[in-house]
Amino acid sequence: MVHEHDVIIVGAGLAGLRVAIELVKDFDVAILTKVHPLRSHSVAAQGGINAAMGENDSWETHAFDTVKGADYLADQDAVEILTREAPITVIENERWGTAFSRKEDGTIAQRPFGGAGFPRTCYTADRTGHNLLHTTFEQAMRLGVKIYEEYFVTSLVRNESHVVGLTAMEISSGEVLGFAAKAVVIATGGFGRVYARSTNALINTGDGCAISLRAGVPLKDMEFIQFHPTTLFGSSILMSEGVRGEGGYLINTEGTRFMNTYAPEKMELAPRDIVARAISTEILEGRGFENEYVHLDLTHLGKERILERLPGIREISMHFAGVDPIDEPIPVQPGQHYSMGGIDCDKHGATSLDGLYAVGEASCMSVHGANRLGGNSLLETLVFGRVVGATVGEYLKSAKSESHDIIDEEVFKTRERLQEILFRESGESPADIRKELTEIMDAKVGVFRRPEEIEEALKVIREQRKRFESVALGGSDKKFNYSLIRTLELENLIDLAEAIALGALMRQESRGAHWRLDFPKRDDERFLKHTLVIMSDHVMRIEYKDVNLGQFEVKERTY
Repeated sequence: MVHEHDVIIVGAGLAGLRVAIELVKDFDVAILTKVHPLRSHSVAAQGGINAAMGENDSWETHAFDTVKGADYLADQDAVEILTREAPITVIENERWGTAFSRKEDGTIAQRPFGGAGFPRTCYTADRTGHNLLHTTFEQAMRLGVKIYEEYFVTSLVRNESHVVGLTAMEISSGEVLGFAAKAVVIATGGFGRVYARSTNALINTGDGCAISLRAGVPLKDMEFIQFHPTTLFGSSILMSEGVRGEGGYLINTEGTRFMNTYAPEKMELAPRDIVARAISTEILEGRGFENEYVHLDLTHLGKERILERLPGIREISMHFAGVDPIDEPIPVQPGQHYSMGGIDCDKHGATSLDGLYAVGEASCMSVHGANRLGGNSLLETLVFGRVVGATVGEYLKSAKSESHDIIDEEVFKTRERLQEILFRESGESPADIRKELTEIMDAKVGVFRRPEEIEEALKVIREQRKRFESVALGGSDKKFNYSLIRTLELENLIDLAEAIALGALMRQESRGAHWRLDFPKRDDERFLKHTLVIMSDHVMRIEYKDVNLGQFEVKERTY
C-alpha cells in the first residue's frame, strides 16, 4: 500500500508544523514523525526568540550581529529574510496564544543574549520552546493537518530528476510503507547525538540529513558544530544562555570572572563559540573545578529574580546536580548543542533535487554561518517554515503525480534489508558501535581540533561502517522494535560523523565554532566558502561554493 499526498513533511517540530500550517488550506498535506509532535526537540529550547522590537533596535542591526556572530560565513540574503521577518513572526505567535513574559507596561519582555547589540530576545521565562511548540501544534490541529505519528523514515525515493516520495516504517507494527508525494520537506532537526556529550534529545540523529545525502543531495558546512558553553556537568542538560542574559557569572577556581580575559567588552555575553573555548581553556590550564567544569554563579541575582525568570533552570539544577542556584553556583562545561550545517539549500529551502526542500536545523541556508547566535534558532524555524511553505505551494501548482512503481520497488528492497538485520543471529553490537562513535567524536572532533586526531576519528568511523554491515539485534520481533530503530539511527550517525570529520579535516583555518590548533587564524582568501559534502557509491568527497555576501563588509571579529 502506498499513501499519497501532495506534500509530505518529515518532522513535527516547529519548522515542520509551520510549513504544514502554511500549506494545509490549499493542498493535501501530511506530516510524518517518529515521535509525538510535542516530544519534538523544539520543546527543549529555553532562552528565547530574537526580534528587533526595541525602541532603538532594527532589523539591520540584528542582521549585522548575526553575520558578525557567524564569522562572516552566513549568506547575507538569507539573514535579511530572517531578521526582517522576526517581529512579524513573534507577533503572529503571540496572537496564536504564546504566553510571552512581559514588562510592567504590558509589552513583550526582551533579555540580552550573546553577540547582540541590544536586548532583543523575547522569552517565556526559561521555557520558550515549550510554549512556542504547544501554540504552533494547536494551530496545526485546528487546521486539520494529517499526522502520521511514530513512523521512522527509511529512505527518499527519487527518479532521475526529482523526488517522488519516501519509505517509512510504522513503529507500532514494524511494517515498511510507501508514501508518494509531489514534494517532500525535510524538517527532522539536528544530529547532536553523534556526540556523547550533547544537550540534544535522543531522537536527534539527523535522519533527514542522512537520507538526503544518500539520495545524492549535498550536505553543507557540516564541520561547524556549536558547543554550548554551559551544560550541566554530569548530564549535559542545557543551562540556557538566558542565565547569563539575566546576569549570571562564569567563575573559575581562583574566584575570577575569567571572561574578562577573552572578551572584555561582552564578558559572559560573547558569542557561544568564544565562551565555549574560554571555558575549555580554563579547564585545560588547570583552573577548572576537578579539572572538568567551571561555576555558573547566580547567587547575586537573588531568590525573587531566579524564581520569576529562571524557574526551570533552578528545577533542573536541583534535580540533576543537587544544587539550588539561589544559594550555590551551578557546575557547567561545554557540550554539543546545535548543528550549523545541514542539507544544502537556498534561502527558500529548495535543494538540488527537484521537489525536495529542507527547513530548520536539518537545513543549511545558511543563516548561521560558522556560529549561531542564541535566540536565532527558534526564529529560523518559524520564519523559514512560512517561507518554505509558500515556496512549496508555488511548486505544487505545476507539479504532477508519478507512478507508484518505483516506490513499491524501494519498499520491497527496504523490507528485505530490515528482515536481514532482524534475523541475523550473531554479529556486531550496535550499542557498542554507537558508544565508540560518540566518544571518538567528543575526544577527537570537539571544541579544539588537531589534524592527526581528526584523521584518527575518520579511520575509526570508516571501520565502524564496515562493522555496521554485520550488526545483530538478538531479537526479531517487528512490533515496537526500538533496537531496530536505534540501529537505523546509528547508520545515519555514522554517515554524518564522517561528513563532520571530513569537513573539519579539509578546512585548514579557524572560524566560528571550528577551531584548528594548527591553523589558529581565519583564512578568508582560501576558506570564505561553504563546504559541500557529496556522497556517491558510498564514498564522500568535498567541494566548496561561494558565500552570498551583501551589505556587511567582511572584517575581523572582535568582542
